[in-house]
Amino acid sequence: MFSRLKPKSNQFYELFMSSGAELANATKVLSQLLEPEPDIPEISGMMVELEHQCDMVTHELFRTLNSSFITPFDRSDIYLLGSCLDDVMDHMEAAVHLMALYRVTELPPHLREVIDILDKCAQQTSDAMPRLSSMKNLEPYWIEINGLENQGDRIYRTFLAELFDGQLDALTVMKLKDIGDELEDAVDAFEKVAHVVESIVLKES
Repeated sequence: MFSRLKPKSNQFYELFMSSGAELANATKVLSQLLEPEPDIPEISGMMVELEHQCDMVTHELFRTLNSSFITPFDRSDIYLLGSCLDDVMDHMEAAVHLMALYRVTELPPHLREVIDILDKCAQQTSDAMPRLSSMKNLEPYWIEINGLENQGDRIYRTFLAELFDGQLDALTVMKLKDIGDELEDAVDAFEKVAHVVESIVLKES
């Protein structure tokens, strides 16, 4: 019983760092879609495995939260941050899964740019998670993520404009839009992670 009263701050921070690292690993796998003739089924399989690993980290985070009497910061913020990190992975895995299902073997240029944005977001997020324990030097992180998300929005709007210009058949348009939506949602989810981190820092400062 008394073990439940002991702070588990280090474990929470370690789990957040693990989630960040999994996202960075996932965007490296996602970047394989940019190679000539990518093996979509293989990439999809790797993303499924990474999504499973991320789920395991998230479940461990929630188990730790439920069994801890004392937490390093607000319980609802711990839950929200863990959920948001998991959402990023879900959207990235879904995008690749749709490519496999739809038999899409090549992404248009603007979606390739979105993948590059995702890789930068993942690196920024992974680098930021170790600083969460000190709550220091995190402002540049959420500012950078906000800028990347704005850039991703512009790229996505341009993608939509070109997608609906009448050059492609309706089925192809539908497939590419579904994939693009998931990639865009992943960028948005990275920004939500940054917003949660900003909120936590402001509350704790």
